[in-house]
Amino acid sequence: MKIPRLDDFAPFLSGGWWAFLGMLVVARSADLFSTWVATPHLELEANPIARRLGWRWGIVMNVAMSLGCAAWPLLAVSLATTSCLVAARNFQNAWLMRSMGEAGYRMWFADRVAAAPRGWVWLCFLSEGLLTAVIGAALMLLGPAQLIPFSIGLGIFAYGFAVGVFTGLSLWRFHRSSYG
Repeated sequence: MKIPRLDDFAPFLSGGWWAFLGMLVVARSADLFSTWVATPHLELEANPIARRLGWRWGIVMNVAMSLGCAAWPLLAVSLATTSCLVAARNFQNAWLMRSMGEAGYRMWFADRVAAAPRGWVWLCFLSEGLLTAVIGAALMLLGPAQLIPFSIGLGIFAYGFAVGVFTGLSLWRFHRSSYG
């Protein structure tokens, strides 16, 4: 079996393209479903673009993105990895969000953030993203320069980066509105 290279592409409608599309559909569906379980009205959605698009346009964009990304295995595997990690994180507290309601969870969480020292909140949340990104970076830089391990490392790195960016944005908005 030929080991795929980082710069390989899957021709449209080829067997590889269908395999990558299937992987993306499962991973992106898990992300969307876990988001719906956690925040059906998107009140708790950390990604401002996803929140602005809403469900209808978000689904359309995810379908289009999956169709296009399936042609580039590097992007398909890294996006699927990131999507699965996001879905897992969403499911971690989705039951709590659902049981409290979106507004109730937001208020409870905001109270917890306000009660903690600001520096500790930032340190803990941003450390989660940084430490995750370090694992992805190590896999990309120190692992074999082959498509699958590198792409998984890129997906883990992208997830860690996204956690850091979106958590930072949320904390910045929270602190700006609380003290501003």
